Amino acid sequence: MCGIIAYSGPRQAVPVCLDGLSRLEYRGYDSAGVAYVSEGAMRVVKERGKVSVLREAVSGNGAHKSRAAVAHTRWATHGEPSRVNAHPHLDASGGLAMVHNGILENYLELKTEMEAEGIRFDSQTDSEVLVKLIGRELARGLSMNEALAAALERAEGSYAITLLDRGNPERLWAVRNKSPLVLGVGEDECFLASDVTAFLAHTREVVHLDDGEVVEVNGGSWNVTRAPGRAGRRKLVELVDWDVQAARKDGHPHFMLKEILEQPKVIRDCLTGRVTADGALRLDEVEARPVPSKLTILACGTSYYAGLWGKYVIERLAKVPVEVHVASEFRYEEPVLGPGDHVLVISQSGETADTLGGLELARERGAELLGLCNVVGSSIARGVDTVLYTQAGPEISVASTKAMCSQMLMLLLMAVSHGRRNGSLAEEAERELLDGLLGLADSVEESLDTIRVQARRLAREYAHASHFLFLGRGIFFPLAMEGALKLKEISYIHAEGYPSGEMKHGPIALIDRDFPTLALAQRDRLYAKVKSNLAEVRARGGPVIALTNPGHDLDVERAWEIPSLPEPLNTFMVLPALQLFAYEAAVALGRDVDQPRNLAKSVTVE
Repeated sequence: MCGIIAYSGPRQAVPVCLDGLSRLEYRGYDSAGVAYVSEGAMRVVKERGKVSVLREAVSGNGAHKSRAAVAHTRWATHGEPSRVNAHPHLDASGGLAMVHNGILENYLELKTEMEAEGIRFDSQTDSEVLVKLIGRELARGLSMNEALAAALERAEGSYAITLLDRGNPERLWAVRNKSPLVLGVGEDECFLASDVTAFLAHTREVVHLDDGEVVEVNGGSWNVTRAPGRAGRRKLVELVDWDVQAARKDGHPHFMLKEILEQPKVIRDCLTGRVTADGALRLDEVEARPVPSKLTILACGTSYYAGLWGKYVIERLAKVPVEVHVASEFRYEEPVLGPGDHVLVISQSGETADTLGGLELARERGAELLGLCNVVGSSIARGVDTVLYTQAGPEISVASTKAMCSQMLMLLLMAVSHGRRNGSLAEEAERELLDGLLGLADSVEESLDTIRVQARRLAREYAHASHFLFLGRGIFFPLAMEGALKLKEISYIHAEGYPSGEMKHGPIALIDRDFPTLALAQRDRLYAKVKSNLAEVRARGGPVIALTNPGHDLDVERAWEIPSLPEPLNTFMVLPALQLFAYEAAVALGRDVDQPRNLAKSVTVE
């Protein structure tokens, strides 16, 4: 997820765009750049790091004269964070500048084709491939709209792009497909941005663009056309009534809520290029190496619980033994590791100090190192032999939500890959899983509103509790611990996650009418066992919220029904339910949801 801002109008375009980038920096902060035309020449200034670094670099070169510009702040996906990989990118002539959000899935194929024609590439990005593809069509004599249509006919994936042409220095073109882009309309001026935050200080009048629509902007005039064969709706200028801070959150009161609700998008983004439309798995990073005879997972916090969840799916689908260690403990143990052993380290930021320490120990022992992280170019990404990027986009809220969803998804894909290659996963079972994954985002998206309503009702009822117990069996035990962690982190209610079967081995002594239990009682192969455990709790007077499915026969105080999905896909429905319960409890108690006390987003010190 990156940030785009472009401007055409009577103001000095570069300062307008730099201010817009500052408001978009939550979308990405690996590098930033701006392009504008001055004295007949295309000027591009790019810097690694935050927008403040770019602001210092932009001086002279006629920047104050330009009346149109395109700018970008980057969250790296293809290619490490660097000046050369930063946007804007230029076509082969140097006269066309483009900024891009999204992923061009077939960029390698297109790049190889153009390299054979003698076109040279400077960066590692998919974005440079796209602008050179458009530039190639312009060089063949097509108009800009014709060149866009021809190039985007070849492009596969998601994109929001904005273009500036040296020959038309005050004119902009933009198009979107499965990536956000909005037009802001002011007095004799127009803005294009990935989020209204970027221009809300200048105008509240916006035009929401649909997939496949091309907008051409020149000062205060704008025109929207539709790609051939694409249906569209009549364009209306709408008034945004958010303040700037709310706009950054897409109108949500907290980043945490926004990020929980983004999980359907996260699922789609994680699967893009990895599970094809016909249900084939492509996990090149993993499949370039042999299936391990044993796997050791290292992680902290929420990532550790994702790793525990991964142990269940990898052992069940691939029959590969898995050990999961808290990274802060592993680094002080005497692990039995050696050359050829496989170690997977998991971290959202890729900078977690304890996980990096465990990684160093594993490297010293000669282990094969695999990383699962969200940040391109992070320390973990650079320190492992192979890296899998989760592509969840930046997480702003301290409490991690969508990152765990992406980690679980990648672990599931890894399990399927291993199981297929070592023969432990039948072809029919693989097909059913991958087909289910292709419909998973829609299933979760259709249910989130209802789940949130139920979470709010139950959280308000039980937010008075001083303690909470979360119970789960099998694959749901790690989610029970994650549910307890979320409640602790943001509501400050003491909570513990426990295996359901362990209740009678001690914790049941705590149960009374003021000690509620939230049980994960999905109607799966362990449903009968969980039902028996809950009877033990109810016999001691403990109130129970059961997160279950329609058709249940539980005798509990509150049955919270969510849609049924086959295991392990049902965990992706349970996860946001637990997160929303914690979120609504924190809101009911008036907590600082996005920045809970004593916590930091990334723990980079021991």
